[in-house]
Amino acid sequence: MSDLIQAVLNTEEKADLRQFVSLLRTSDKKYLLRNEILRAFGEYCQNYQKSEQFHTSSRLSKLIYYVQEIILVNETLCMIIRPRIARQEAYRLLEDLTIEPITPQELLDLRDRLVNHYHPQDGGTFEIDFQPFYDYSPTIRDPKNIGKGVEFLNRYLSSKLFQDSSQWEDSLFNFLRLHRYGGSQLMINERIQSRQQLSDRVKQALSLVSDQPADSPYQSFRFDLQNLGFEPGWGNTSHRVQETLELLDRLIDSPDYQALEAFISRIPMIFKVVLVSPHGWFGQEGVLGRPDTGGQVVYILDQVKSLEQQLQEDLDLAGLEVLDVHPKVMVLTRLIPNSDGTLCNQRLEKIYGTKDAWILRVPFREFNSKLTQNWISRFEIWPYLETFALDAEKELRAEFQGVPDLIVGNYSDGNLVAFLLARRLKVTQCNIAHALEKSKYLFSNLYWQDLENSYHFSLQFTADLIAMNAANFIISSTYQEIVGTPESVGQYESYKSFTMPDLYHVVSGIELFSPKFNVVPPGVNESVFFPYTRQDDRLLGDRDRLEEMLFTQDDPTQIYGTLDDPNKRPLFSMARLDRIKNLTGLVELYGKSTDLQERCNLILIAGKLRTEDSTDSEEIDQIQKLYQLIDQYNLYGKIRWLGTRLSKSDTGEVYRVIADRQGIFVQPALFEAFGLTILESMITGLPTFATRFGGPLEIIQNAVNGFYINPTEQAESASVILEFLNECDRNPNYWSEISKRGIDRVYSTYTWKIHTTRLLSLAKIYGFWNYTSQENREDMLRYIESLFYLLYKPRAQQLMQDHMNR
Repeated sequence: MSDLIQAVLNTEEKADLRQFVSLLRTSDKKYLLRNEILRAFGEYCQNYQKSEQFHTSSRLSKLIYYVQEIILVNETLCMIIRPRIARQEAYRLLEDLTIEPITPQELLDLRDRLVNHYHPQDGGTFEIDFQPFYDYSPTIRDPKNIGKGVEFLNRYLSSKLFQDSSQWEDSLFNFLRLHRYGGSQLMINERIQSRQQLSDRVKQALSLVSDQPADSPYQSFRFDLQNLGFEPGWGNTSHRVQETLELLDRLIDSPDYQALEAFISRIPMIFKVVLVSPHGWFGQEGVLGRPDTGGQVVYILDQVKSLEQQLQEDLDLAGLEVLDVHPKVMVLTRLIPNSDGTLCNQRLEKIYGTKDAWILRVPFREFNSKLTQNWISRFEIWPYLETFALDAEKELRAEFQGVPDLIVGNYSDGNLVAFLLARRLKVTQCNIAHALEKSKYLFSNLYWQDLENSYHFSLQFTADLIAMNAANFIISSTYQEIVGTPESVGQYESYKSFTMPDLYHVVSGIELFSPKFNVVPPGVNESVFFPYTRQDDRLLGDRDRLEEMLFTQDDPTQIYGTLDDPNKRPLFSMARLDRIKNLTGLVELYGKSTDLQERCNLILIAGKLRTEDSTDSEEIDQIQKLYQLIDQYNLYGKIRWLGTRLSKSDTGEVYRVIADRQGIFVQPALFEAFGLTILESMITGLPTFATRFGGPLEIIQNAVNGFYINPTEQAESASVILEFLNECDRNPNYWSEISKRGIDRVYSTYTWKIHTTRLLSLAKIYGFWNYTSQENREDMLRYIESLFYLLYKPRAQQLMQDHMNR
């Protein structure tokens, strides 16, 4: 039994528990989430005149704090407790306070019963259970170390080297023999025939290079090393070669995890990289703000530039300049024939600022040209992905003149395609979720059948399960993206166990303690987004043009609203117009606060101005709602809404123009997986107010370099903003102090150099792990393929049939 429950039952507080539960049973609500439970307990304490100490510090209050859900079905009260991060327990509480544990399977049945989809008389429900496959692999014990997978894996691998040195040295020896570039052998050649010979030759090579001046170029002693059995890849100077050889010598003699990571990270094994992002409008100009097109495009384009630079730097340091080796990076996306003035109908597009990085667009097959000629929502894309992967494979082989070394999936659709490609090409797969929809749409799995026509979550959640378990490693932007906080469940954690009534039960959907998870936050493009104080780097013409556009320009085609007083402090936000981004919530917050209206103008850059210009149903709903709110709260003269798409350089300058006027940036999303716009606003110098739900909790340090707001509590959020404005009145330097701390926070923690260095190190280490544990993964991959062909594909074909009839 839970210690939390037992602690209550062992004291007189069990009477309070009985009374509280009795009140819950009499309510109409049958499913309570954590906030509702806390609110109900607060009302109970108030109504029964309990002390503040009881409300906050009693054993019962501690139990209530950790209760995540309460389900009431008939006479049954089920309590789901989350006593620790990534751990969940369920108990049945009877009227006499008898406690019975509930198995995961029973809990899933109970959830089905709650929504009237429990039919045991019709037979069992298909169960998905990945846990047995993780029994083969090491797992992390301490929740604090979740997201530090590679550190754990290095310790595990080095301990294996120590415990069974002959087997692991053989693995390391054979791994070194694998590497080639084109027709050239790298690392070691046929002159080294065994691990023992490798150990001896390493010592001979160390003797050779130690006699060279430290800065001697590799070319000057290349052939001496080659005679010993060493090919290019060890370093570009004698000092670098000596360091790499010493790391291997140390690994062979007395293995430790730091030496293992340092050595594997130096092996030149990644030359060609694919980043997969099929949905939306993927391009460099004229796409941001279109449906399904926002931060992910910015993230990938910035990532690619840094990735190519880091790859080239690593290859040069490895001494591969002698072979004239250069990396190639490709972004695989969808070609849209009716491209609406963008370049999304162009097969190949060079990425600005790179030497050999490209956007490769592959069209969907024309099952129904009325649909496939045009943009298709990310929620409707699923039937096309398997054939897209097959066609993309041919294109990638042609472009690379071979196969890539690393495939990085992005979002649910890109991760599924990454799985299909990695399985066929036998290369390392990395997943980046950006945002898992399951945690964004409340009860989306429980009521999936009601939402299926609009969102097709049965396909998306199945694709997520397939891709996240197939991936060699997963990158998340934050720790809480994986396992949440003490108060909230993480995005990946929400896949641990859930029901899709009448379709399947997920008994164990992902091992959260697997070392595949790694937190690697993104960076921000520092050439575009930089502090407003760097006046010499700003273009006067751009500043004046954008200032006029933001505050005074009269252009009804792309601007709605004329400001009565353009000199008020600007309260600024910029996002797509969709329900989760919640810009309409910000307008409502502003409309309800006369104090904010008196002190600030509300400036929005968002989507389109007219419903007839949009084909996205969610965007259309938000456009209509925004106009209704402006009218309802009579915001004429106080709000300005720009339905325009900005270039990246203009976007950076817009933030700075707002900062020139000591404005603030508000990010009011109901949920934000990470929040690139938060980094962009902070680095330009704007004090930033961001949602407390998601990644901003790890970016911002509250009231130090930014502020948290709860977008579901509008009055509370307005008071946070107003308190900041009041403090600015009391202390004229306060705005500048928060501005500077925000700038410092981004520069110290969120750069693309840090990100890509870590990404490539991870890819190499997981590539080594994948090589040494191939047999242990094959059974899981076969299971995953079964889910794809027997569960995902039939549902995708059903959706395709619907598309054919449109």
